[in-house]
Amino acid sequence: MSQYVAAVDQGTTSSRCMIFNHSGEPISTFQLEHQQIYPQPGWVEHDPSEVWEKTQACIRGAMKAVGLSASDIAAVGVTNQRETAVVWDRNTGRPLYNAIVWQDTRTDTLCDQFAAAGGQDRFRQKTGLPLATYFSGPKIRWILDNVEGVREAAIKGDAIFGNMDSWIIWNLTGGKNGGAHVTDVTNASRTMLMDLDGCKWDSGIADIMGIPMGMLPQIRPSSDPEGYGYTLENGPFGGKIPVCGDLGDQQAATVGQTCFSPGEAKNTYGTGCFMLLNTGTEIVHSENGLLTTPCYKFGDEKTVYALEGSIAFAGSMVQWLRDQMRIVNTAADIENLARTVDDNGGLYFVPAFSGLFAPYWRSDARGVMVGMTRYLERGHFARAVLEATAYQTREVLDAMNADSGVDLTALKVDGGMVANNLLMQVQADILGVPVIRPKVEESTALGAAYAAGLAVGFWKNTDEMRANWGMDKQWEPSADDTPRSKNYKLWKKAVTRTFDWVE
Repeated sequence: MSQYVAAVDQGTTSSRCMIFNHSGEPISTFQLEHQQIYPQPGWVEHDPSEVWEKTQACIRGAMKAVGLSASDIAAVGVTNQRETAVVWDRNTGRPLYNAIVWQDTRTDTLCDQFAAAGGQDRFRQKTGLPLATYFSGPKIRWILDNVEGVREAAIKGDAIFGNMDSWIIWNLTGGKNGGAHVTDVTNASRTMLMDLDGCKWDSGIADIMGIPMGMLPQIRPSSDPEGYGYTLENGPFGGKIPVCGDLGDQQAATVGQTCFSPGEAKNTYGTGCFMLLNTGTEIVHSENGLLTTPCYKFGDEKTVYALEGSIAFAGSMVQWLRDQMRIVNTAADIENLARTVDDNGGLYFVPAFSGLFAPYWRSDARGVMVGMTRYLERGHFARAVLEATAYQTREVLDAMNADSGVDLTALKVDGGMVANNLLMQVQADILGVPVIRPKVEESTALGAAYAAGLAVGFWKNTDEMRANWGMDKQWEPSADDTPRSKNYKLWKKAVTRTFDWVE
């Protein structure tokens, strides 16, 4: 009998494979980074072929580390960086251009053109999204307009599109030899081409954006008992396993944190920072700059929706300090460096490298550091970077409270940055509510595993998943109100300095 479920987690800076037992505990993990490509300022790309090669190596590494074969794995789930667009040839399997990453801003002119008739919220009522460079639809149009031969290939039916989940599933299940061209409701919603009501492609929006409908993958449930396809005998898993779970990374983390009831929320601290609030089976439109998005769809059950606050830069700020500014040698060093000072020294850092996401949605913004004096040292820069993540989260939480009418009493957190204990204490201080870290910090991969395992009966229901959740640590907010009032006011002032930089 198969004892485990595998999750393929294809992220912004790395790919990995994790294998979980029935208790939701990881028994193996293997992770590899891939190249970040910056052809021009504001452009961010990945090589889809490199990503697939690294993903295969991760699968083989995770299986080999604990001596597993395909017969030990009940199902495979996939989770992914959302909005990152890939267009490839269905006949050759060759990418027709690098993947355009969710952080990329090259489509700002296109978004302005689409907004000329109807404004930034032209499609929001149907899609839950504002017109922004963040989403996949304009990226597809850019490739069609700027890469020679792609539009002709799309019209012929040879060029197809997917977010990274579609690319990985297509390759896992056969590639050019019959691979499944599918996506789930959570990933489809991030294209700005899906109608939230019914979770179907909207041909009218696709026509306005100039995107042939034949390029788009079939939309399926996030947990699909029918399955999308099977892994290959000669593939990285070394045998035939159903691939039947698919969730965008932030929705996967919400499932991994077992936020199955309306009103439950989580915040993931990864490359970016993303807070989701489960709103149940009713679509709730935001009045405060948040996104309305599917949270998950399990089999034939109704789609569950969420409000989301998306922050572009969180962990990637640490990577920037390490790789480009050379202020720290490793990502883990930032906590120790930040602890060398008592506070930020008056320095505020707003990382609008690709504009501002929630709740502002300003593509004209660019990053700033304000409040610099000769008093500052390296530790203050490290502290300001950590605080930037916490203040951005506060802004999203304020918007979420306003939309939902419910004040959050505690925040569940996950992702790579939650290992930073100082950041978690700062976050509790700035929010004024407890911050709770689960035993399994990497909830994203666990959520993908849950979706796949649920589809094949490995987990019978959400109650079994809830029983697996356990708390690792909780941070209580300080009694000092300064971070929540005076310092937050200064942060908000710093944010205004980023506006209107790009003309």
